[in-house]
Amino acid sequence: MQTSSYTDSIAAATAYLSGIDPIMKDVIERVGPCTLQPDPDIFNALVDAIVSQQISVKAADAIMARVCAAMPDGKVTPENLLSFDFERLRTLGLSTPKARYILNLVEHVTSGQLQLEKLFELEDEEIINQLTAVKGIGRWTAEMCLIFVLMRPDVLPVDDLGFLEGIRFAYQLVERPTKKEALERGELWRPYRTFATWYMWGIRRIAVKNERPRTRIVSL
Repeated sequence: MQTSSYTDSIAAATAYLSGIDPIMKDVIERVGPCTLQPDPDIFNALVDAIVSQQISVKAADAIMARVCAAMPDGKVTPENLLSFDFERLRTLGLSTPKARYILNLVEHVTSGQLQLEKLFELEDEEIINQLTAVKGIGRWTAEMCLIFVLMRPDVLPVDDLGFLEGIRFAYQLVERPTKKEALERGELWRPYRTFATWYMWGIRRIAVKNERPRTRIVSL
């Protein structure tokens, strides 16, 4: 899909969401234009997402910077990581499980078990099924790939706490919604749940006064 097509998708999504949900309309006006753009480097995004699991953005930034610096050409690729063993990954700041997850991802890609270039042709759930066959890649990581790499329009990552907190703030809820409640609310936003999610992240950034620029593929 060309850039103009993504621009058209964003325009259609924001118009639709504003029309069916007055609170979402207010959020869209407060957050501003959606800047979501696809990044075609799936492998780098998956490594990024694994690194980012359960640690702060600042810590993930530091580890990803070390990983990139250790690559021969600064690029995180399966070929470049083939020469890295477990101990060398650990020296870059990766935890024991994450070092194993990345090695497992490299093995899946280099063996052909996971053919990244073919993911673009698959339906969302099939992509999730293929990615979650890799150790350390759960549904959240796969959904971040769908959103930030493939820019699929109708993804609702109910395991993402930032998204849930965005809903809580936007809709002035006393407590963070449950996953079930988020799914039910998300039905209104079909077929543009990805963009609704992006705006929930955006309004949360405003709520917590987070003015830090987005630094990596999956950083919010």
